[in-house]
Amino acid sequence: MAEKKRIYLSCPTMHGEEQKFVQEAFDTNWVAPLGPNVTKFEEEMAAYTGCGHAAALSAGTAAIHLAVKLLGIKQDDVVFVSSLTFSATCNPISYEKAKPVFIDSEPDTWNMSPKALRKAFEKYPNPKAVVLVHLYGTPAKLDEIMEICAEHNVPLIEDAAESLGSTYKGQMTGTFGRIGIYSFNGNKIITTSGGGMMVSQEEALTKEATNLATQARDAARHYQHSKIGYNYRMSNVVAGIGRGQLIHIEEHKKIKNDIYKQYTNAFADIEDISMNPMNPDGDANNWLSCILLKEGCKVTPNEIMDALDAENIESRPIWKPMNLQPVFADCDFFSHNDEGISVGEDIFNRGLCMPSDIKNTPEDMELIINTVRKLFA
Repeated sequence: MAEKKRIYLSCPTMHGEEQKFVQEAFDTNWVAPLGPNVTKFEEEMAAYTGCGHAAALSAGTAAIHLAVKLLGIKQDDVVFVSSLTFSATCNPISYEKAKPVFIDSEPDTWNMSPKALRKAFEKYPNPKAVVLVHLYGTPAKLDEIMEICAEHNVPLIEDAAESLGSTYKGQMTGTFGRIGIYSFNGNKIITTSGGGMMVSQEEALTKEATNLATQARDAARHYQHSKIGYNYRMSNVVAGIGRGQLIHIEEHKKIKNDIYKQYTNAFADIEDISMNPMNPDGDANNWLSCILLKEGCKVTPNEIMDALDAENIESRPIWKPMNLQPVFADCDFFSHNDEGISVGEDIFNRGLCMPSDIKNTPEDMELIINTVRKLFA
């Protein structure tokens, strides 16, 4: 029997322009770490997002690490960070031996809860930063989060790794905080195979990020270093892929939005299924479309994932909240709820990420949807 076609959660989609920019790098022998593609990719990202200034780096995690360094976060400093996220959001806090304090989600967007954030400030009035995630591409409640940060004079770092192209009240996510970060991992809305970018309206911050990312070499003819640096710069070849991808980001976003709408319509008559919520003040890129099962539903997320897997279809659990991770067991956590389990834990228990690849054909989508619907027949 022929093997069933593999349908992915979200994987790279190449168009051709990527090869052109990569070929330029080879033709001009700019295969060393830096070169014209890096400079142009930074300029083009700055123009697309309105971020001001950008530093192209080896990963989104590297961008968060440099953001932590640039804001002077050191050992034992407290940093508030979204709990419902991937570990790369908070690992860099631990690199510097600072203390992550996890903030629960709210049910309206699944992002950081302003209510829980205020609780955290009551116990820790002087954190060094707030790290906010725009989960699965949906903008957070930025007005409320920024108001709280301003009240306490605490800088905001935006982890927009999943939300490139998403906007809040017409402004790109990643450009509200003092520092923003984007990821170009292989499954993101655009990819460089691996890479990221740190952005800021403050040119001094991106310049210092670039310096730290290139081993913090001093401006001397000889090799001189006055501080510890890192090998975090994006290569000229990888940046060429990113330039070709960026041309198509709005096209990718439209297809992702169409996938979300297809699932919404397909499951509208199943009262046990709802979609991940949208922020009415935002325009999400819908990087991943997710479903949430009604409390008490007889079908479980694992049963849906097993049924999809039997058809060679990739799906994924919701991120397991960081406050539930063994490595962060000793860290403090502030729940949105006053009693019972947290919002993030509830979403983790009842949700899953649906296949959201922009190359899915109508036949692929029909198979995915019918596989899920059979479980509720």
